[in-house]
Amino acid sequence: MNTATHRPRLSLGPITYLWPREQVLDFYAEMLETPVDIVYVGETICSKRRQMRPEDYWEIAERVVAAGKEAVISTLALIESDGELKTLKRICADERFMIEANDLAALDFLEGRAFVTGHSINLYNHRTLAFLAKQGLKRWVLPVELGRDTATELLKSRPEGVECELFAYGRLPLAYSARCFTAYNRNLGKDDCQFCCGDYPDGLVVTTQDGNAFLDLNGIQTQSASTHNLLPALAEVADMGVDVLRISPQSEHTADVVRVFADCLTGDLDASAGTAKLRGWAPSDLCDGYWTGDSGYKASMSA
Repeated sequence: MNTATHRPRLSLGPITYLWPREQVLDFYAEMLETPVDIVYVGETICSKRRQMRPEDYWEIAERVVAAGKEAVISTLALIESDGELKTLKRICADERFMIEANDLAALDFLEGRAFVTGHSINLYNHRTLAFLAKQGLKRWVLPVELGRDTATELLKSRPEGVECELFAYGRLPLAYSARCFTAYNRNLGKDDCQFCCGDYPDGLVVTTQDGNAFLDLNGIQTQSASTHNLLPALAEVADMGVDVLRISPQSEHTADVVRVFADCLTGDLDASAGTAKLRGWAPSDLCDGYWTGDSGYKASMSA
């Protein structure tokens, strides 16, 4: 592929699963050796996951910056309590790193500072984009249910200096709930979940009565069972002017996935060959339906 005129950067999204502390630290140490440009760190799913503290994420972010990469601190996507609001305020009070707002409550604590909006912010049209740009928006992650048509229109009307980031690889984040479905699957209440989501490093797959993988449970988050993959669309998104492609961490082979995307961006690897590699590393089948305007689980380009 030829991306000489415009080459998107690569970002690593925040870890969405509950992994042991040492696994998290080892993961980021490995990621610093990859050609990823931007690293998002922070808890976005559940405040009960306390293996990693804000101080731990700040320390990781400092290492990211020392490695010559951009560090962004991600925040919870669903604020439900005063305690979570206080933690959010504390995270936003630290001005060393950019903040990814995954709930609009974060904007109350950023006081006009530059920020990123995650995919959970319902940024669907140019009016919302313009409004948030006035509040300090630097980059937005397109909601995953939107595809190339909406992305094209938003890119045409985006304010100067505002970047667009696409969720390019990983299980799609579909919904958040006050309930923890992983706990309920074990007949446990949310307040006594016993951190059972930690038993599923890539989420708990839900199947239909016919035995087909349908969804993936990750605590209060529902994900797609299939793994979203925009690798075949790299030339297209580069021509559109997309600035950043996000890779969502999985428990194994994330570094390999990053390197495949990087090699395809530089033209050292063909996208079809790269997709063949991804198919062997993904925890599930590949899909891209939302991008093409089809049902999300469909795989038109990644077939």
